[in-house]
This record gives sequence, structure tokens and C-alpha cells, in this order.
Amino acid sequence: MRLARSEWEFQSVLRRLELALDASQIGVWEHNAKNEVLWDLQMHRLYATGKTQRKVTSDVWVQAIHPDDRERAEREFEEAIQRKGDYFSEFRIILPNGDVRYLRSRAHYYEDGETTTYVGAEWDVTADVMLNRELTHQKSIAEARAVALEASTAQIEYAAEHDYLTGLPNRRYFDRRFSELSNDPDRSRLAILHVDLDYFKQVNDTAGHAAGDAVLKSAALMIASVVPVSGFVARMGGDEFVVLLPDFDTVEEIRVVAQHIVRLLKQGVSYGGSLLQAGASIGVAWMNDGNAANLLAESDIALYRAKKLGRNRVEFFAPNLKTELSRNRRIAEHVKLGLERDEFVPFYQIQVDARTGRIAGIEALARWKHPQRGILLPEAFLKVTATLGLLAELDAAILRRVLRDREAWESRGIDVPRIAVNTSAARLSDPALMEQIKGLNIQPGTVSFELLETVFLDDIEEDVMMNISALRQMGIDIEVDDFGSGHASIIGLLKLKPQRLKIDQRLVMPIITSREQRSLIRSIVDIARALGIDVIAEGVETLAHVRLLRRLGCDTLQGNAIAFPVPGLELFDQLVAEQQGQPVRP
Repeated sequence: MRLARSEWEFQSVLRRLELALDASQIGVWEHNAKNEVLWDLQMHRLYATGKTQRKVTSDVWVQAIHPDDRERAEREFEEAIQRKGDYFSEFRIILPNGDVRYLRSRAHYYEDGETTTYVGAEWDVTADVMLNRELTHQKSIAEARAVALEASTAQIEYAAEHDYLTGLPNRRYFDRRFSELSNDPDRSRLAILHVDLDYFKQVNDTAGHAAGDAVLKSAALMIASVVPVSGFVARMGGDEFVVLLPDFDTVEEIRVVAQHIVRLLKQGVSYGGSLLQAGASIGVAWMNDGNAANLLAESDIALYRAKKLGRNRVEFFAPNLKTELSRNRRIAEHVKLGLERDEFVPFYQIQVDARTGRIAGIEALARWKHPQRGILLPEAFLKVTATLGLLAELDAAILRRVLRDREAWESRGIDVPRIAVNTSAARLSDPALMEQIKGLNIQPGTVSFELLETVFLDDIEEDVMMNISALRQMGIDIEVDDFGSGHASIIGLLKLKPQRLKIDQRLVMPIITSREQRSLIRSIVDIARALGIDVIAEGVETLAHVRLLRRLGCDTLQGNAIAFPVPGLELFDQLVAEQQGQPVRP
């Protein structure tokens, strides 16, 4: 009775095992030392033999294996036999209908006297292999995209700190390096050489901008070639360069470097078979007491004296030259008086949708309506205004005029688009800013603030961010001006997340002839799009620019090819024409 029960239990276990194997679609096989092979029914199903017999020949297995896997699979089984150990393999088989399947095979080695046997199992892992292959493929794609994005980000970051034409560090990079050196408590000596090219305007006017670019490139190479390894050279913009010399023993060493630069540049630059007259004037300021606060201003004063005394020369700052600072202060007084008399007025330049050609926005540009000298461009007053801390007052004056103009146009039934006004860092950090803005009753969506001094964006102070947040709540957009010029960086964009960024015209102008510049513009557009930021391209000077910038994905275009800056009355006429169905179509 007990034996019958054991037999019944054994058969029950065996049936459950068969059901489990059948459900899992695992085939079971045996292979003994006499080369006898036994397959269960599931093995026949895996190999699609269409047969059911237990005993098969080893050729059934061998011939089913994919030709590329056959030698390896046989070798792995032979090695298992030789070492009398367990067997494991994975291989492809080709079914009679031509389908390729991936199988995984495992077997244990048993030895009973003189009889050795492998009892194994096989199962189909095609789905797992395909899934892993797809995951690997997707991982490769993701890694490639990450590498491409990292490369684009690095390119943008590099462009943010370097001048695209000469490859030298730009104003942003200079400011950072100068701050590091001047704030180093262990450094007591630092010199600045302020280099300005002589006759550069004449080269541009007579030989063209391409020749001017050649002069700038050659000048950059010449200056860098004579500066010591510890020195630092930057292009500040236009034809101005600055050299920092942090390590020197005597003032004579500074003089030798400066005079070497003058001699090299005086030789001229060869271009198109002609020798272009170059030359340089250099203003030098240095400190040996650890106080570098006024070095840049002092070197600028020394440079002005070098220009005044005949160019192609080196002048060192001296205390008596501080009269130049007094002169600038007098100019500042005139600027203050002009602000009090409401002499600063906005000129307006329209921005058009790159796809439709319709007016999408307007930028307000500051002009000085001087009672004696007429309309003055920012070059005549902006530098001294910034130096003496009057930018915030200028910004406020222009904003008030813009709001008055807008109200007048809207009262005459004109639909006025968003107007962007330049806003300095000094104004954004003003604790009283929000009270001033609230008093102006600005309607949401009518005005945007263009950040003019965006050097600070990499380290935005708490009070500035609070003001920016409050402006957004009032419906005033934030834009970044001159992106790529060395002021705003991608890090600043990530922190600030403006509604729009404007690509600097020095990056836009060369795209007609420079593939690298086109690639850079496309990278900027891609990154802006990823951050949900609209892109404005300024410096659109030709129809070729318009076509290229459209293809590169810019949202909005601004430049003389579309419209010149005009006073308010002329802008009103443009808005009327737009409203009457005569849009600007570059």
C-alpha cells in the first residue's frame, strides 16, 4: 500500500513537472557517452522538427544551428565533456521556415559507474536578445545625443568668452580675469596695456571690412606673440585690445613689451597684395600697492594721451592725467542736464516675424537730441554715462518716453506690438525699481526689458532675481541682448530663462561666408528652443542674411535690411502701413 502511494506521488510530481516545463516552453534533452541523444516533445517544438520521437541523432541539433554559431556551440559542448563539467551556451538556430531564433542551453554532468550523461534544458530567448539589442541601440543614440549636446554647449560656452574673429578672450573673459588678479591678496603688482589700432577706420573705409578683419586678426597674433606666458590678452571690441601683465620686476619690462607691440604693428599688414597701414597707440597703467580699482580707467586716459600726441606711441598714466577724468565728469554733468531737460529720446527699429514678415516687436534705442550738436548716437555718451553710474537714469528716461509714445499711438487706434527697452544691471539691482515701475502703469505684454549689462547673469544676486520675478508677474518680459558677444552665457540663460534672446550682430554678419558661424547660430537656436526661448537675430543687413536666418530657425529678424531706426513719427507711419495690410516683407 505504501509502495502504491509512493508511485502515485511520483507520478503526480512528474505530471506537475511536465506541465511546468510545457508552460515555460523549456525543452529537456539527454546526451550520453554513447552519443545517444534524447529529446522531449518541447525540444521538437523549439526546433520545429515536426516529429515526436524521443531518440534523435546529434545531427538534428548540429544542422539546425546557425552556420556562424555552429563551430563555437560544438566546441563549447566538447570542452564541457573534456572537463566533465556543466555545459552552458547560447546560439542561434534556423527553423525550417527560415526564421532565426536565439536559444539558451544548460546541462548538468552526471557520472554513474562507466556511464556519463548530460541532462540539459533549452529555451527560446529571442525576445530578450531583441529587447537588449534595442536597449543597447537606444542607449547608443542617447549617448551620441548627449555627446553632441555637450559639444554644442562647450562651443557656446567658448564663444561666450572668446572673440569669434581673433579667437582671443573677449570683454567678459577679461573682466573675470582682471577681477581674479586684482583681488588676489598675494599680488602687489599688475599692469594694463590698453592697445588701440591706429588708422583702422581708414582701412575699413578704403579697403573694406574684409581687409579690416585681416588687420584685426594679424594684430591679435602680433600682440599675443610678445606677451609673456603669464600675461593675458583680450579683444575688448572694435579695434581695442587689452594686455594684463601680472608678473613684472620693473616698469622697464612693461615698456619693452609695449614698444615691441608698437614696432610690430607699425610694419603694417599684407592683404591682397597690398600693405595696409596699421600701427597702434598704447596706454599703460600699473600698480605696485595692491590697489587696482582704477587701472582700466587710468590706462584709457593714458591711451587718449597717446592718440592725442601723434599715435604709434606708448604713454604711461601719470597723476596729472587725471584732468582727463575731470573732463569726463564735465561730460557727465552735460548728460545729467540733458536728462533733466528730457533731451534723450527713443528711436525705434522694428523686428519682423522671420516667416511672415509682419512686425513682431520693436526695439527702443537711446539717442541724445543735443541742443547744439543735433542727434547723437550712443557712442557719444554711453561710455561716460556707464562709467559714472548714470545708466539707470538714462534707462528710466527712455522708458518714460516709450510709454508716452505708445499711449499716443494707441489713442489713435493703432495696434502697437511689444516694445523692448534696454535695462542695465544697475537699474535691475535698484531696490526702488518696482515702486517706480508700478507708478508707470505698464499694461501686461506691452513692454519687455532687454538686459544690457548681462555680465552679471552668471552670478545673479538675490535682489536682482526678486526684481526680475516681480517684473514677470507684472507682465513685463525679460530678454537677453547681444547673446554670444561675451556678455550673456548659457549658464546665465539657464538661471534667468528669458522669453527671448537676441544673437549679437557680430555673430550674425559673417554667416553668409562662414560655415562655422552658421553652425554656431544653429547651435544657439537649438539650445534656445530646448529651453523654450525665442531667438531674435540682429544685424540683418542683406536679403541673403534673411534667407539664411530663416533656414537656421530664428524666430524674429532685426536689422537695416528690414528697417533703419527711426524717430517716433516715422515709426507711427510704419505701424499704420502694417495695419492697412502693407507689412514689411524682407
